[in-house]
Amino acid sequence: MILIAGGGVGGLTLALMLHRRGIPCTVLEAATELRELGVGINTLPHGIAELGELGLLPALDAAAIRTRELRYLNHLGQTLWSEPRGLHAGHAMPQFSIHRGRLHGLLWRAAAERLPAGALRTGERLLGLEQDAEGVTAQTTSGPLRGTALIGADGIHSALRTLLHPDDGGIRWQGIQMWRGALDWPAFETGDVMLIAGDLKAKLVFYPIAPGSTPAHRLTNWVIYARTATGEAPPPRREDWSRPGRLKDVLPLARRLKLPFLDVEAMIRTSPMRLEYPMCDRDPLPWWTAGRVTLLGDAAHPMYPVGSNGASQAILDARCLADLLATQPVAAALKAYEADRLPKTAALVASNRRGGPERVVDVVCERAPRGFTRIEDVIPMEDLAAIARGYAQTAGFAVAR
Repeated sequence: MILIAGGGVGGLTLALMLHRRGIPCTVLEAATELRELGVGINTLPHGIAELGELGLLPALDAAAIRTRELRYLNHLGQTLWSEPRGLHAGHAMPQFSIHRGRLHGLLWRAAAERLPAGALRTGERLLGLEQDAEGVTAQTTSGPLRGTALIGADGIHSALRTLLHPDDGGIRWQGIQMWRGALDWPAFETGDVMLIAGDLKAKLVFYPIAPGSTPAHRLTNWVIYARTATGEAPPPRREDWSRPGRLKDVLPLARRLKLPFLDVEAMIRTSPMRLEYPMCDRDPLPWWTAGRVTLLGDAAHPMYPVGSNGASQAILDARCLADLLATQPVAAALKAYEADRLPKTAALVASNRRGGPERVVDVVCERAPRGFTRIEDVIPMEDLAAIARGYAQTAGFAVAR
């Protein structure tokens, strides 16, 4: 029996993959009830390929948008770089833009349907652990539970990470604050385009995440983020998925964006809610695994939400770990999993701190802060391609050319 602490995207994907391989597992979720929290996220083709193997493509198509194109713009709406995504880029699988809570919900429902009764346990907070040569005993709010391994998939505030690394430096914040929302909004162009627009002061991320109230509308995700502090002090409040933000804080940033096709201020004013939280990560760990215990997803490698990689990397973790647990003794499987996934995800954490592929906007705005007539006069297109495609290579979803 594999014990999985955390019933988020990574933990549920691992549970489904273990079940598919005939390996029993129990998911211990600290929350007492499932709540579909958050706003939009993207799941990349290499992650979707793994969910496709679990038979989840129909559910994803019903809940999400297949992203066709990603476009980088300056604050005046001039195109800096664009590229096809998913199937349109030559991948075997689509890229999906989806509400984070809906992705979580469809994974939870799939696990509830497929796993034995009692395999999903809510209100189970991990308090401690003991392990020996034969297995692990997890101390939880309802008492001890015994398993052959314990996997910590309990998020950026992971209790298991704290138990394994009590001297870890904790949450890292470079001073960037995010405001996010989602609303029913007229579809932009074909209703499947993702935009990242801005300058060195503020950036907007805009993309549809589900069908809207009419064929001409989409449930649309927006993010505005900006550096509001030096990052020398801790973030002002704990990062979570549901803290309301203040309109007066985000509107000055929205007004910097003079996009001829989108009234950013009106969109933000119209949003039924605005969420606020700091853009945080944690330093890569020197190791994840101790005997029969290891970490997965944001518990192991929380990263800045640039480049659309958080959920996708948790899914890739789950596939790697499930394959190894199906073919090797537990302790060896966990070590092999760490050897494969730790260096890859550490490289992504570092790249995302530098801006990931969104550095395209910074580089151009440094050279042409008031716009341009021809992008080629500002920067060679091969330099922009090196940023965007170099990140895809690092993240493991580049198309062979």
